[in-house]
Amino acid sequence: MSSVVINGVGSCIPERVVPNSEFLNAEFYQENGEPFPDENEVIIRKFEKITGIKERRYALPGQKASDLGAIAAKHALENSSIDGNDLDYIIFAHNFGDMRKDNNRIDMMPSLAARVKGQLEISNPSTSCYDIIFGCPGWVQGAIQATQMIRCGDAKHVMVIGGETLSQTVDPHDRDSMIFADGAGATIFSASESEKGGYISQCSRTDASEELCYLAMGPSYNASLNDHGGSYIKMKGRKIYEYALTNVADAIKCAIEKANLDLKDISKILIHQANEKMDEAILHKLFKLYGVMGDSKQLMPMTIQRLGNSSVATIPTMLDLILRGELDDHALASGDHVIFASVGAGMHINAMVYQMP
Repeated sequence: MSSVVINGVGSCIPERVVPNSEFLNAEFYQENGEPFPDENEVIIRKFEKITGIKERRYALPGQKASDLGAIAAKHALENSSIDGNDLDYIIFAHNFGDMRKDNNRIDMMPSLAARVKGQLEISNPSTSCYDIIFGCPGWVQGAIQATQMIRCGDAKHVMVIGGETLSQTVDPHDRDSMIFADGAGATIFSASESEKGGYISQCSRTDASEELCYLAMGPSYNASLNDHGGSYIKMKGRKIYEYALTNVADAIKCAIEKANLDLKDISKILIHQANEKMDEAILHKLFKLYGVMGDSKQLMPMTIQRLGNSSVATIPTMLDLILRGELDDHALASGDHVIFASVGAGMHINAMVYQMP
């Protein structure tokens, strides 16, 4: 059985920087349609304290998720040992397709993976393309699928892209809109004859009872926008926080145990950048499960402060920044064990253990 190693990583961090100050003149409403009693300055200050977000990135006018994904994919190929025509599969993880701000309609036909193939001018008809809709954990789930296809002999090279333009689907009158951002990350997984490094284990779960609509589409908090039939991303923040804190650390521990490792063997945990306080709480829960006192800042890199929550793009983007030496005080060396973990709409959770070759 071939081992599965990362053979190229790339990202697309949009050029448009949106600081929190851009929301000072927003008209925020509560879920009941009433204005907040606090001034926006107070709302933003509380938001930053909880989420850690100081700024985020938005796509330029006219840029779609597939455009960002194609840029990230091109960078990943440039950093790999293969040509685009060597790819057996392109998997694109997203949740909303190529949305446009003017109509807020989801567009995912043809698939975004196929659109990326077209932009890359890959002529090999055997390069098959499909999309994954798996909430924020979509890129991790794509990585799990890629390794399974390679390990069973169905493929040698699989590109997994996570890309999103959440700025196109947020309700401008919902304060939660400040969390979301745009971006894309791409990773190539390849078969390797070496026994050193690569994919080791994974753990996944879905809770779809009362948790099903913790993240879902819904009407604007400004009733006048609903006359146009728009639908916007909505989340139950407290419920998501409680769910993540209860279950994500367990999934990470499950993956570590499947790998026959201990927490002390893990060099980095790359967790979906959803909320700084929530991610810190998840890691502290993990330390508690192992009965240790760990250093969360050293073990868990963070990009949310300046990149916001770009959903499926957060982990591959963070991996690319680390490997390029652009994330201060964080690096990965041969032999290091790293965990990719995420939680999001579904509700889905997954965690994957990988060893740097």
